[in-house]
Amino acid sequence: MRHAFPVLAACALAIALGFLVVPLVAVFARVPPGELVGQLGNDVARDALLVSLKTNLVAEALILVIGTPAAYLLATRAFPGRALMITVLELPLVLPPAVAGIALLAAFGRLGLLGGTLSAAGVDLAFTELAVVCAIVFVASPFYLRQAIASFAAVDHSLVDAARTLGASPFRVFSRVALPLAAAGLAAGAALAFARALGEFGATIMFAGSLQGTTQTLPLAVYAEFDTNFEVALAIGALLVVVSAAILLTVKLLPSWYSTSISPFRAGSSPSG
Repeated sequence: MRHAFPVLAACALAIALGFLVVPLVAVFARVPPGELVGQLGNDVARDALLVSLKTNLVAEALILVIGTPAAYLLATRAFPGRALMITVLELPLVLPPAVAGIALLAAFGRLGLLGGTLSAAGVDLAFTELAVVCAIVFVASPFYLRQAIASFAAVDHSLVDAARTLGASPFRVFSRVALPLAAAGLAAGAALAFARALGEFGATIMFAGSLQGTTQTLPLAVYAEFDTNFEVALAIGALLVVVSAAILLTVKLLPSWYSTSISPFRAGSSPSG
C-alpha cells in the first residue's frame, strides 16, 4: 500500500503527458518534415508570417516602453486604489477572447465610444493593421505587467535606498538599480507576452478581421487554410509550436543565465550622478 500513491501519481503524469504531447507530435507526423517546411513558402503562410512579425514587434515595443515604468510605479508605491488598478490590468488574462474583441470594437470601432473622435482625427482603426497591434497589446500586455510588477517588487529595497541616499535621481535609481536587478524577470515577462501575442486569435479576428497580407496573422491563417489547404495549416501550426517551445525554453533558462551574469554593482561604480 505504501507504494500505491507514487504509482498513482506516475500514472497521472503519464496520462497528462500523453494527452498534451500526442496532439503536438501529430502536427509533425501527418506531413513529412521536408514537405512541411516547403509549405511555409506558400503565399498565405508567407504573408501571415510577415504580418505577425511586424505587428508583434510593434506591440512588444509598446508593451515594454509603456508597461515597464507603469509596473515599476505599481510595484514601488502604495496608494488608494492600487489593488483595484492591478486587478483591472490583469482582467484581460481571464476575459474570453471574443469579449476582448467586442470590447475593442465597442471602444475604437467606427460607431464605438471613441470612434467619432478617431474619425474626426482622420483615424479609422478597426479592420486595419493597427487594429491587430491594439488587439495584441490588449491581450498580451497583462502577461508582461504581472511579471514586471512581481520582478520590481522582489528587488532588494536596501539597494534602492542606498542609491537614493547617495543622491541618485528617481530616474537614475530606476534605470541603473531597479531595472538591472529585475532584468531576468522582465525578460521572462516579455517572452511570455510575445508568445501570447503570437498566438492571439479571437480578439484579432473580431477587431481587425482576417485580410491576407494586411491583418491575417499566423493563427488566423491556420483557420483560413483549414478547409482549403490543410497542409499549409499544418505547416503554420508546426511553426507556431516550434517558436512557442523555443520561447518557453528561453524563459526556463533565463534565471540560470542571469545568476551567472555580472552584477550591475561593480567595484568602484556608483549609482549617483
